Amino acid sequence: MRVFVAIVEEGSLSAAARRLHLSQPALSQTVGSLERQLGVRLLVRSSAGMAATPEGRTLLDESRAVLARHDQALVSLDRQRAREVGVLRLGLPLDVPPALLVGPLGELAAAYPATGVQARHLAPALLEAALRRDELDTALLRERPRGHATGVQARHLAPALLEAALRRDELDTALLRERPRGQELDSLLVLEEPLGALLTTRQAERLGGPDVLSLEALAGLRWMGFPREDAPGYFDELTAVLRAHGIEEARAVTELRAILPAVVYASVEAADGAFALAPPHLACLAPDGLTWCPLAGNPLIRRTWAAWSAGSHRRDLGHFIAAFDIPERQRGLMVPDVSPGSSRR
Repeated sequence: MRVFVAIVEEGSLSAAARRLHLSQPALSQTVGSLERQLGVRLLVRSSAGMAATPEGRTLLDESRAVLARHDQALVSLDRQRAREVGVLRLGLPLDVPPALLVGPLGELAAAYPATGVQARHLAPALLEAALRRDELDTALLRERPRGHATGVQARHLAPALLEAALRRDELDTALLRERPRGQELDSLLVLEEPLGALLTTRQAERLGGPDVLSLEALAGLRWMGFPREDAPGYFDELTAVLRAHGIEEARAVTELRAILPAVVYASVEAADGAFALAPPHLACLAPDGLTWCPLAGNPLIRRTWAAWSAGSHRRDLGHFIAAFDIPERQRGLMVPDVSPGSSRR
């Protein structure tokens, strides 16, 4: 019934598929099965799209009422469960933009007032591990869980060895004879931030700042980065782009393991000929003597993923995650103006 209502309300299969996050063939099969079950035609295609037949309009009113009661029943049950669960354990990287959480936390509090939030700040490498150990309900990660490779390297192993190799991170994916055991994760991309260069003001002016800089202008400087083991995929992506723009000596500084903004600022100030990569929200916090410069063309992007257990049935968690999936909210966080004169000091 939900599929049928969505098609009528959206007026097309494609729009309904986007709304329900299903494929168009799946929607067509569902409606066809419903029509066969009821013995009537429910939808017709017109020049304006998909429309309900007279029988379909009758079913539409009843379906809306049934779905409303169904959803209300789930909300009531879930509020009871939320009172029993009590706490949503949220893992955060150390430099998450504060504005990213305002909307989702507000919507969670309004819909599930009995659910409290317990936040833990951890280094990137520890967040996914804590999720898989069931120490967190959800977390914001710098890499999508179980990243992907650009090439394919096949290994043939006995069935008993395949899952073990996956869990040791020796394989990215495998075809198994049995459903794997343990904690699996789902994820949603919630934010993309263009990275800019954080330099001493003197260095920025020497390179042509404080307006927009090209990555090539940073060649010869030392990147104040982070250890690769904290976020291997993200680290490799950054270093590949830096090297492609002539920055060969892109070395991570292990002392910056915590990646706290204050530590980054102090390290850039103290080092001679160094720069850090930072998202826009850190620009306005930079102390006197440092300048944040946007990079021409936004060649470096930092992504943040919300991840959670694939087996979770908590509706308060689902409500919290869904609140991130709002394009207008995500665009509102992409705040930097990269026109001339837009740098932050």
